[in-house]
Amino acid sequence: MAVLVTVTPSSVDVNLGDLLNRIKGSLPQGYEVLNSGEEPIAFGLKALKLVIAMPEDVEGGTETLEDVLRSVPDVEDVQVEAVTRMSE
Repeated sequence: MAVLVTVTPSSVDVNLGDLLNRIKGSLPQGYEVLNSGEEPIAFGLKALKLVIAMPEDVEGGTETLEDVLRSVPDVEDVQVEAVTRMSE
């Protein structure tokens, strides 16, 4: 399945490219960032918008993904915006 996630950094000083690389490196096997972009929030703060592929048979839905993302340094908040099935 594909999950659209908004990841808010802890401050405007966080380099979003570095944060994206740390996120990619922290994902468990079977998870993959398919697409990424930046979205302005307020006062110079930008969030990462990510589309992440993950296995459909994971118990707890997106909870594991959210926990992994929250454990990455400089991540302030994680919001799941949408979840959809991927065609094969």
